[in-house]
Amino acid sequence: EGWVFVTGQLPNESDDNGRPLPDGIEAQTHQVMRNLDRVLRGLGLDFSHVLFARVYLTRFAEDYQAMNAAYASWFAPDRRPARTCSGVTALALYARVEIDLVARRP
Repeated sequence: EGWVFVTGQLPNESDDNGRPLPDGIEAQTHQVMRNLDRVLRGLGLDFSHVLFARVYLTRFAEDYQAMNAAYASWFAPDRRPARTCSGVTALALYARVEIDLVARRP
């Protein structure tokens, strides 16, 4: 019925997993969002179709505000999806952030 579940994306370069992760939470968040954008566009969708996001942070208290600003810049101010943001002990590749999405086709 049009539901799309995008698995968690990390801040690695999708074409070169051997590259080091970007430094800092802002750069990592923007790389995660670029990866999500690539997946959505491959499905003929964009961030306007996203209804819900889950964000995982390994340094919640330290990184939340900067991650939030970087994340929000990818959405229209009046069209941000519902979101849960959780602190976790670790992520793959020693990433500081991972994000997954739920979208819906029109």
